[in-house]
Amino acid sequence: MATVEEIGALLGEPRFHWSDPGPWTALEQELGVRFPTDFREVTDAYGPVVINGHLQLDHPGHRFRNLGERIREEIGFWQEEDLAEFLPHRAGPGPGELLPVATGSQAEYVFLRVPREPSQPWAVGVQEMDTWEFVLHEMTFGDWLLAYLKGEDVMVGATVPARPSYTSLA
Repeated sequence: MATVEEIGALLGEPRFHWSDPGPWTALEQELGVRFPTDFREVTDAYGPVVINGHLQLDHPGHRFRNLGERIREEIGFWQEEDLAEFLPHRAGPGPGELLPVATGSQAEYVFLRVPREPSQPWAVGVQEMDTWEFVLHEMTFGDWLLAYLKGEDVMVGATVPARPSYTSLA
């Protein structure tokens, strides 16, 4: 599993450094799911952020870029009758469902696939709205983000600059 240090080596030093577990605890209790450690660590380190001018992540403790609000809105969006057919699994926090956690600037949605069993690994899925293509990546969020930062084809339509960068939204 990729670490924040490995991601930081490509992306730059994080500046958010969230340390209060309270917002995560509340969100996890509300959704009935424990987020993967690597996702929490990256989000806590970088906070609400736009990576490479393309990938936006929010944080559960941020007042305006709140991950919990984003997830609730996106689950509702994806559960609408007209859109549910485009995902391979139901949007939501239940076992085997797709939990929306990030967006791209070119009409992409990034999901964490909740494991069906606690012993199974999480995976990352990307839905591209222009082509309606969904790609599941059987890797952790940290590994997926590291692959994205290295320019690997893990996000439909994304181009990565020679030197990855981020803009804090905090």
